Amino acid sequence: MLKIMIGSDHTGFRLKNLIISRLKSVDFNDAGTYSEESCDYPDYVLPVGRAVIDGEANFGILICATGIGASVAANKLKGIRAALCFNEFMAEKSRQHNNSNVLVLGARVIGEDLALSIVEKWLAASFEGGRHQTRIDKISAIENSQGR
Repeated sequence: MLKIMIGSDHTGFRLKNLIISRLKSVDFNDAGTYSEESCDYPDYVLPVGRAVIDGEANFGILICATGIGASVAANKLKGIRAALCFNEFMAEKSRQHNNSNVLVLGARVIGEDLALSIVEKWLAASFEGGRHQTRIDKISAIENSQGR
């Protein structure tokens, strides 16, 4: 069974809980938040990213209002390839071509049914390797040089 660390800020709280309740074939670990009380998305990015980096989870899912902030923050973590996806095609390609290990969703920009479909498509896809691995290696080289 897949282990997913999932986290959200207050705007993603309802969508996060919906995803957890609907995807029964996935073992979710919930990094929070646990209410709709205002909070800051970076506080949930770190535990989700660390779980993926440390191998405690196969993948991570982050949700904030637009997904932009959580995506930016997650991609600051060495070893995280967070993909902000607005449709199933992006989700599938982010796994196949970019080997994304964190899916980011914007709770205020996509509907619940689409969000569930995106998660399902993302989880079903696999990294293709080959020429895409060369690109991932180049991304890792940038990451290791700290962009210098």
